Amino acid sequence: MTNPADFDLSQLSANQQEALQQYTDVTSQEVKDAIPLLQRSQWNVQIAIAKFFDGEGPDLVAEAEAEQNNARFATARHDNLQESLLAATAPAARTARVQRTDPAPRVVPQMPITYRPPFLLAVIFAPFRFGYKMFSTAVRLALYVFSFLPSALRPRAVTSMRRGWRRTNERRPALPQETAERFRREFEEEYGPNDVVFFDGGHAQALDTAKRDFKFLLTVLISPEHDDTDTFVRNTLLSPEVVAFLNNPANNIIVWGGNVLDSEAYLVANEYMCTKYPFSCLSCLTPKEGSTRMGIVKRLTGPMTPAAYIAGIESAIAKYSPDIDAVRAERAAQAVARNLRSEQDSAYERSLARDRERARQKREAAAAAAAAEKRALEQAQEAARLEELRQQWRRWRATKIPAEPSTGVRLALNMPPSAGGGRVIRRFPSDASLDDLYAFVECYSLLQEPDSLVGDAAEPQDYEHKYLFRIASMMPRETLEPSHSTTIGDKMGRGGNLVVEDDTQDDEED
Repeated sequence: MTNPADFDLSQLSANQQEALQQYTDVTSQEVKDAIPLLQRSQWNVQIAIAKFFDGEGPDLVAEAEAEQNNARFATARHDNLQESLLAATAPAARTARVQRTDPAPRVVPQMPITYRPPFLLAVIFAPFRFGYKMFSTAVRLALYVFSFLPSALRPRAVTSMRRGWRRTNERRPALPQETAERFRREFEEEYGPNDVVFFDGGHAQALDTAKRDFKFLLTVLISPEHDDTDTFVRNTLLSPEVVAFLNNPANNIIVWGGNVLDSEAYLVANEYMCTKYPFSCLSCLTPKEGSTRMGIVKRLTGPMTPAAYIAGIESAIAKYSPDIDAVRAERAAQAVARNLRSEQDSAYERSLARDRERARQKREAAAAAAAAEKRALEQAQEAARLEELRQQWRRWRATKIPAEPSTGVRLALNMPPSAGGGRVIRRFPSDASLDDLYAFVECYSLLQEPDSLVGDAAEPQDYEHKYLFRIASMMPRETLEPSHSTTIGDKMGRGGNLVVEDDTQDDEED
C-alpha cells in the first residue's frame, strides 16, 4: 500500500478524489489518515464512514469477497457428496463464521434548504398553487363531514386518511430537540399522560449518550396510519410492567421514540431497515466486534404482549451486559488511573513550582545581598572619599585662619566632646564673618597641632564642605548659621558666650 506521507493527490482519479472529499467533509479526518482507510474500503465512502464511526473491525469488503469465493468453491465441490458431508460436519466449519450484529447507524437529519423561485415563475405557478389549496381544502372538508358518521357506517379508509391528513398537515421539518418535544406532546395528546421517559433530543444524540454512558438504546418507531399502532402503544408500550421495566435504572435503558411522519424518524426507519410496524430495536456497544461499535442486538416488530416484549429485551440485555460491564469496568479503571496520574502530575507540578519559587527567592535574596554589599561598599568608598576631601579641606582652611588679634570681639566657646570639650576663649576681628567662626571651630584641633599644618594644602576641587555642628548663643538662645555676609560683630557686639553642638547627636536623638 502506498505510504500516505509520500502520496501525491494528483495520482488519484476523479472518482477517488471525489470520494476523498466526501469522506473528509463528513469525518473531518486528516488526508494522510483518510487515504489508507479509503484504500482498505475499496474507495467506498459509506463503508469508510461506517468504519470511522463504528470501529473498523473485520474488513467488510474482504468478508464479502471471501463469502463469494467460498460460495464458488462450495458450488464447485458439490459434485463430491462425501467431501461436502465431511465439510458440513467438520467442527471448524461450524465455528469458522462469527455471528455479527447489524451496525446501529448514527442518523443525523439535514435541515432542508428553502428555495424561493424567481418572481416570474411564482406568478406563472400561482394558479396551480391556488388550485391545489382549493382541492386540499375540499378534501379536508369532505373528511370532516364523513367524520360525523357513526363508526359502523364510516369507511375505514376515510378514518385512516383523515388521521394521516391531520398528522401530516402543516408538518414542517424541525431541529432534533424540537422534533422530540413535538413527538412527546402528540404522544400525550393521543394516549394521555404516561410515565414513559423519552429521550429529549435527536436519535444521534441518544445513540452517542448510550455509547458514552454504556447503556442500551431502545428505538421505538410508530406509524399513525398502521392498524396495530394504537393497540401496541396502549396495551404493550404503556402497560405498567413495561413502563416499570423501562424506567428501572438498573436496566440502563434510554428510550427514544419517533413518528415516521417526521423526517428524522423516517430516516431512522430507512437506516434501520424497518419493514413492519410497530417497530422497536435495542442497540448497545458490542465490544467483541469493536471497542466503539454500536450494534443492533434485538429487533421487536409487530404486535406482541407485554411479557414477550420484556422477555425479548431482557434476553438481549442478559447476553450483552457482561461485555458492557467489562468495558465499563475497564473504562473506570482507566479513569481512575488517569485521575491518579493527573493528581501525580499535578502534585509534581506543584512541587516543581515550589522548588522554582524557592530557587527564585534564593536567587533574589542572593542578588539583593550582593546588591546591598555592593551598595555598602560604594557608600563606604564614597564616605572614605568624602572624609579624605573633608580632611584636605580642614588642612587647607586651617592655613587661612588669621592669628588672634589683640582687640576685637571676645568669645567664650564651649566645645563639644567630639572636639575635645572644654572652654575656649578667643578674640575675633569684629569684621570676621560667621563662616570664619565656624571654620575656627572646625579646624581647632589642627590649630592645636601646628606641626600637622606643614606643607601647602590645596583646596579640594568639586567639594562643598558641610559643618557637622552648629553654634548658638546662650541668653537668649539663637542659632548662628554660617554666613559669609554676616559678621561676628553684628551678632555678638563686644563679646559673649557661645555653645558648640554636634548635629549628628541631635539627628540620632530625633
